[in-house]
Amino acid sequence: MHAQSHDDRELFRAISEGDEIAFRQLFHIYVPRFRALALHITKTSSVTEDIIQETFLRLWISRDKLAEIEQPRSWLLRIVFYQSFTYLRKQTVHHKALDALIPLEPTFSMEENMTYTSMVKQVGIAVEGLPPQAKRIYLLSREHGLKIPEIARELSLSPNTVKNSLVRSLQAIRKHLELSGYLMPALVLWLLRL
Repeated sequence: MHAQSHDDRELFRAISEGDEIAFRQLFHIYVPRFRALALHITKTSSVTEDIIQETFLRLWISRDKLAEIEQPRSWLLRIVFYQSFTYLRKQTVHHKALDALIPLEPTFSMEENMTYTSMVKQVGIAVEGLPPQAKRIYLLSREHGLKIPEIARELSLSPNTVKNSLVRSLQAIRKHLELSGYLMPALVLWLLRL
């Protein structure tokens, strides 16, 4: 793993200097892994291909910054996760995203699994700190997969009240994550968007 990380940094350095051969080499190393991961999350082949293209397009566009990146694989993974969960969020299938993640891809390092577990734990701590009604609304939305009108009916509240409560809860969770050292973690953005 350490040797791969060193090789990736060398490839990033070469790409930062405009080396298209290094770009193609990195592309061929990571596309099979990222394709499997994105397909596992999105369950859609055409979307998976778009995510792969977007990931490597961002890499090429940001090439002037690549030499500064210490962990290329993690940087690329964040883009793949962000793109995958943005797709899921737009499709309003948050509850399916959680199911897609449960057995994490076995190629993840122990450090990446620990980071993910730690972030999920921090989200849980933040949810426990919410006021009772806000907590109930959040859990009905995220754990039970209910939509705003369904939650409103179940709790005899207006849809606007439910939506406003979710917005405040998500802001509180984001703030808690930032205070815990997770600066806008792409991996959990899907947990925090409406």
